[in-house]
Amino acid sequence: MLRASRAVSQRLLRGIENRVAGTNWRRVFVMQRYEVSASVLKGGAATAKAKQSAIRFDGSAQQDPALPGPAELLAAAFAACALKNVERFSKILPFHYESASIHVVAEREEPPPRIVSIRYTLKIDTDESANRVELLHRNLRKFGTVYNTLAAACHVNGEIVVGNTGTNSRERANDEQS
Repeated sequence: MLRASRAVSQRLLRGIENRVAGTNWRRVFVMQRYEVSASVLKGGAATAKAKQSAIRFDGSAQQDPALPGPAELLAAAFAACALKNVERFSKILPFHYESASIHVVAEREEPPPRIVSIRYTLKIDTDESANRVELLHRNLRKFGTVYNTLAAACHVNGEIVVGNTGTNSRERANDEQS
């Protein structure tokens, strides 16, 4: 019986391999697409449009004191990814929290100009245990699209700071990402 099921499994696997052979692996797996359109006016006033929203940003040769530039938008994308996944994993795990906020610092080096490091502190108001907070942090690191993209290009390191309602207790979950 064991040999029969092993043989069936091997035939099925060969059939899948034969169907997939010669095809683009990207077509085999479901891919999501993200689309943004952006424009700039002479002088640097720029806008990016995604879905139903418009995001103003600095597209000038200098640095605008009020509008975020591309590097700040990259850090904001990282922050949005982390916070979106806090909410996502609050449903999946489940993980109870009241609020969350994040501070992100992206460090630039040149030449050539590039982001070489991202540090973050995620503050979360929860009564969950330290083990559950670490589980959340592991999931944020493992399943964040922007997190994984940036971690492949630069050093990402961060912590979660927990504040239990009515207390000043602090739990740290250090990121071992290199």
